Amino acid sequence: MKNTRAVMMVVISIVLGLVVSALAVNWVSRKAAVATNKIAVAAMDIQLGSRLTPQMLTLVDWPSGSVPAGAFDDAAKLNDRVIKVSIQRGEAILNSRLAPVGTQGGLSAVIAEGKRAMTVRVNDVVGVAGFALPGNYVDVMVNAQQDKAGGAASSGNDEHISKTVLRHVLVLAVAQEAGRDDTKPKVVNAVTLELSLQDAEKLDLARNVGTLSLVLRNQIDTADHPTEGVRKADLFGGPAVQPRLTPVASIKPLPRMAASGPAVAPRPIPVIKQARVEVIRGVSRSDVEFGL
Repeated sequence: MKNTRAVMMVVISIVLGLVVSALAVNWVSRKAAVATNKIAVAAMDIQLGSRLTPQMLTLVDWPSGSVPAGAFDDAAKLNDRVIKVSIQRGEAILNSRLAPVGTQGGLSAVIAEGKRAMTVRVNDVVGVAGFALPGNYVDVMVNAQQDKAGGAASSGNDEHISKTVLRHVLVLAVAQEAGRDDTKPKVVNAVTLELSLQDAEKLDLARNVGTLSLVLRNQIDTADHPTEGVRKADLFGGPAVQPRLTPVASIKPLPRMAASGPAVAPRPIPVIKQARVEVIRGVSRSDVEFGL
């Protein structure tokens, strides 16, 4: 009885082993049957603006059903192409990450179409303590003196104003570094910004009429909130406004008439001592005098 049970356990074990082996072979065969394509990937970390060379690339097998759009199956097609963004080792080289054919390497290759690069001088305060790194977005604020007409002036009698003149500006480089993978703050003396031609003119004027400051903003925050600027009166409050009193017109005396001739003394009023009354009686008339 004991021998029969042992034999059955051995048979069951053998059957289970054969089933597991069959499943494993089936799984391996299915994996091997997945179609793959060769695509070019980065063989090392590549900084933006770099010109690609054969040493920077390698071909790897990639599942045919998940090949990214714009991938290259021949590394020779990427020779001397310039990348617009930093690429990490093992990432696929895509056409959307490359500058147009014939583009020279360097910072000019990463400037967007229709944009310009302009460098401004900064310090540890203006440069947001070094936290304004390539790939970040900033607002540009100017502190200047405003004349009565509303423009910027240099006279000491004019009113100070601090106003944001540019918003959501991309930082292309700090000093001579354009890499966007480093997150460590860097205190530098120059920052290069990507601007439209009109914004570049605004920035050039702003840095000549006042003091610039960079304001770091959230990378996903694209909202635009125009402001009127802040003046000294807005910070400390202006002087109390006194009610304006309307002056009352004074009454002018009438002009005197100038005498045209010599002054004439007034005639004395005669004093009447007697009064005469005429009395009529019928056809007769007579005068009667009375003393006063």
